[in-house]
Amino acid sequence: MIKTSRGAVTVERAGERAPAPPGTVVAIGDRVRTGSDGYVGITLRDDTLITAGPASTLLINDFKFNTTTNKGSLLASFLKGTFGVVTGLLAKHSPESVQFKTPTTSLGIRGTEFLVEVLGAKDE
Repeated sequence: MIKTSRGAVTVERAGERAPAPPGTVVAIGDRVRTGSDGYVGITLRDDTLITAGPASTLLINDFKFNTTTNKGSLLASFLKGTFGVVTGLLAKHSPESVQFKTPTTSLGIRGTEFLVEVLGAKDE
């Protein structure tokens, strides 16, 4: 779910773009985009926090989370822009199941905070 947004923030789902104010649900396959003045903060059900700065595009490739076992999987692609992540329960209980991709690399996460900047990439 989008918890915070400022400036131009949209969600693209099934080829259609719509404004993404706080409270917007983000689903598998969604591309979250920020404009040149945009900023967005997303909280996933396992309490993973993802932020994206201006002119950024994020794709949620996969997300499953069992609230009883705290197991599941997360795969998100940082297509362009700047991102911050604070991992949640999935990384704590199943670190091997959490991955983030950029156009040139794949990051396996072991329960931490990190920042990523993707330069010169297209968000296709």
